[in-house]
Amino acid sequence: MQSVQKLPSFIERNLGNFVIATLLIVLYRPILIHWVDGWLNKNISIEHEYFSHGLIGLPYAAYIIFGQNRQEWQQLANRSHPLGGVLLLLGIICYITGSVEVVNLSFPIILAGIFLWLKGIAGFKLNGFALILIFLSTPNSIPYLLTPYTLPLQTFIANVAGFILMQLGLDVRVDQIYLAVNGRFVEVAPYCAGLKMMFTSFYVALLLLHWTGNLNNKKRIITLLSGSVIISIIANIIRNTLLSLFHGYDNERAFVSLHEGTGGDLYSVLLLLVVVFFNQMLDKMTTKPEKTTILDTENNHE
Repeated sequence: MQSVQKLPSFIERNLGNFVIATLLIVLYRPILIHWVDGWLNKNISIEHEYFSHGLIGLPYAAYIIFGQNRQEWQQLANRSHPLGGVLLLLGIICYITGSVEVVNLSFPIILAGIFLWLKGIAGFKLNGFALILIFLSTPNSIPYLLTPYTLPLQTFIANVAGFILMQLGLDVRVDQIYLAVNGRFVEVAPYCAGLKMMFTSFYVALLLLHWTGNLNNKKRIITLLSGSVIISIIANIIRNTLLSLFHGYDNERAFVSLHEGTGGDLYSVLLLLVVVFFNQMLDKMTTKPEKTTILDTENNHE
């Protein structure tokens, strides 16, 4: 009988949350399924594939909101902020436009509006990092807009890869963003300049900063984020060097695998493991060894 009496009060206390969760599921379940399917099966647009780090980022954001911050969220006072209503209205307008890009962006906008509307600035700040992760996982056209500005990076990668191959005694020519091995050219195209893995490495570094509790450590933030970018550039130089080598010596199977197949997936995983290892190295470098007291030393001698 007690459980029957508690059920209505539980529903009453959480009715608003249930309604909001249900609406979000109805509205965004097809979109999220489309994202995940596109990221896993690579049948999404090239620009939107750049956001495949959402495969780990979106579940982690959900863990922060519904797991880590749930109790603190419940303790916050119910205090609506007018900006929440504005964002909710804006998100709804974006959703009903039907434009893929705008509909995608409506997801983080509506979530931000919900946080502000239910708990005000305090609720928005509490789940602010989760919102950042969701926004950075939302497919949009930013990679396409950046491609006209990647020429210096493309040229740098082509020249360094060419230099490495020359040290191996190979017949190599470099012409701006083109590498020729044995007379067979490979282009370091805008989408081959490593932007995708640079975005992913940067994103994973953000996750690691939160996981290790270093989001307020400015020195650690700068070191890890800049280090992840440098690691991704070095890894992409190695990747383009191998691609040029495979293509130049007519090993198309290895070329295709590393370019867009299993080899490319393994390359991505190894790169992220290097970023994780780099973070662990920073942990060891910043952890001070415990001082041994005189008493402990004497006991050890005894």
